[in-house]
Amino acid sequence: MNRVHAAARAFGATGIDVKPLALGAGALGDARLSDGEVDALLGAALDEGVTLLDTARSYGASEERIGRWLGARRERFVLSTKGGYGVDGVDDWTARAIERGIDDALRRLRTDRIDVFHLHSCPLETLRRSDILDALDRARASGKIRVAAYSGENEALGWACASGRFGSVQCSVNVFDQRSLADTLPAASVRGIGVLAKRSLANAPWRFAERPHGEYAETYWTRMRAMAFEPSPLTWHEVALRFSAFAPGVSAILVGTSSAAHLRADARIVEKGPLPADVTQALRASFAAHGAEWRGEV
Repeated sequence: MNRVHAAARAFGATGIDVKPLALGAGALGDARLSDGEVDALLGAALDEGVTLLDTARSYGASEERIGRWLGARRERFVLSTKGGYGVDGVDDWTARAIERGIDDALRRLRTDRIDVFHLHSCPLETLRRSDILDALDRARASGKIRVAAYSGENEALGWACASGRFGSVQCSVNVFDQRSLADTLPAASVRGIGVLAKRSLANAPWRFAERPHGEYAETYWTRMRAMAFEPSPLTWHEVALRFSAFAPGVSAILVGTSSAAHLRADARIVEKGPLPADVTQALRASFAAHGAEWRGEV
């Protein structure tokens, strides 16, 4: 049966359009994932109208696997990756690391351009360095990248949005991590900066009946308990996805999964549109009441 996929959105003022659901491709780097599973996942993304694939140098074989699969499908996708580190024989967070990292990513992705290249979660003092920013400018001027971007949180994210040096940013936006909704995203919108929202599912802390000590979801679990919000009759999964996907200023949400079935199910949820206004208002009010000191999770 033919369906109408969610409408495309402008990715800030970059000239790129994206669908609201994007694939966070970290799982593609897992060696336990077979080539057949990779093909199924990327095929599901294509079928579901997903237009942006987000990967990184540090995601194992993710870039290579995407590059092998793309072939003639390249123009169907916006390719987003990250770097600044991990280049053999080159110091991290130097102009050379940026230049070589971009060249390496182009080769692994088997493309002549990277649509969005992020500085990957570097601190503010690194982000502000002119040699790194100038290397990004040169890569953009040469056509190797279309959009220079920053992935990070808090003060560094605020500086990236105000600097005029970046066309997009990536940050955490979810029901338990709303800090950026009050300041960064409005500023990004005014400046025409595209926004990729990561951790849209907040690491799914509702999976745990007890505090998951040492787990990735622990911080969000404590926030969930403090907010004491009841999502019924909806599930937490649906509330989280729809909240992030339709948060003001968000261009697309990144959903990380290794399962084609899960990606298809998430597409169905996003196609439902925004949450009822009263649910969104209650979530915003609960965060405001409890989370004034909560910082964005890198």
